[in-house]
Amino acid sequence: MSGNRKVPVRKCVGCQEMKNKKEMIRIIRTAENEFVLDTTGKKNGRGAYLCPDRECLKKAVKNRGLERSFKQAIPDEVYEALEKEMIDIDTR
Repeated sequence: MSGNRKVPVRKCVGCQEMKNKKEMIRIIRTAENEFVLDTTGKKNGRGAYLCPDRECLKKAVKNRGLERSFKQAIPDEVYEALEKEMIDIDTR
């Protein structure tokens, strides 16, 4: 067999585009119902993916993409933490 591996793709909850999993930010809900940014992509928990773009975050807030993915309301602190993370990425 050939050595070609399938690249995992995920859908952004903001822009609804399919992109490479490594390019996206993963947000997880832990068993304790906490929302955490998963930089490794390997933590346990229900995950949703978002492009590292502030416009996608705005779209996800507007169309309630994260709330739909997790089937529950998302606290404002989670959105604030995501926005800070986006700003950190933009300044790199």
